[in-house]
Amino acid sequence: MNGRRRMLVNTPMEVKPYSDSTAKKEQVAVMFDNIAHRYDFLNHFFSAGIDRRWRSKAIAMLEKQHPATVLDIATGTADFALQYVRKNPQVHITGVDISAGMLDIGKRKIAERGWQERIRLMQADGEQLPFGDASFDGYTVGFGVRNFQDLEKGLREMLRVLKPGGMGVILEFSKPTGFPVRQLFGFYFRRIMPLLGRMISKDHRAYTYLPESVDASPSGRAFLDVMTACGYRNVRMKKVSGGIATIYTGIK
Repeated sequence: MNGRRRMLVNTPMEVKPYSDSTAKKEQVAVMFDNIAHRYDFLNHFFSAGIDRRWRSKAIAMLEKQHPATVLDIATGTADFALQYVRKNPQVHITGVDISAGMLDIGKRKIAERGWQERIRLMQADGEQLPFGDASFDGYTVGFGVRNFQDLEKGLREMLRVLKPGGMGVILEFSKPTGFPVRQLFGFYFRRIMPLLGRMISKDHRAYTYLPESVDASPSGRAFLDVMTACGYRNVRMKKVSGGIATIYTGIK
């Protein structure tokens, strides 16, 4: 069992956005800087707005814990943070991301709503968070963990900044297995989305990297095994939209 657990945890996520030799996290930052200007449009366009429903389900899971402070890792343009505060104006959210370009757009969106006192954004690496132990009541990650250079390191680091009893909520793409969702989504995800993404974002790799990174990442029960090995308790998962995405939760 211990050998199997280490194998799961140490499975490398070697898919990188570009073919050069720089580290994955550096490439991810460059990629998101490149597509930041079109990210919100493409995100909602490709998902037909379903991504908002997915985030609502994830938020509802964390709401049950009644957190006062929430860390949003890989916050991007702050969609998760904004949606959370819209429903829970009493919550204070800190959002972190490695892409300065994404954060610039997120800060503008927050300022337009006058929510600077509720949401604070800062550039930081999710695998090396600049916060003390037990700093937050809960955390959220929306479509970010597959971009970690070291998944186990990221999961442990996020657990470190949780207060005892705090909950982590991770929303991520997964691999649907049922017919016909698996076949239809596979064709759309691997053929249509990369083509349109290249045309609209002008980054030839960003939307090819997306399905590649999902294929290379653990999902379902394998992801829960990694969370457990990293120290999370009461790990759970909820598939959404036929398994296109999955919400994972765990308690410190």
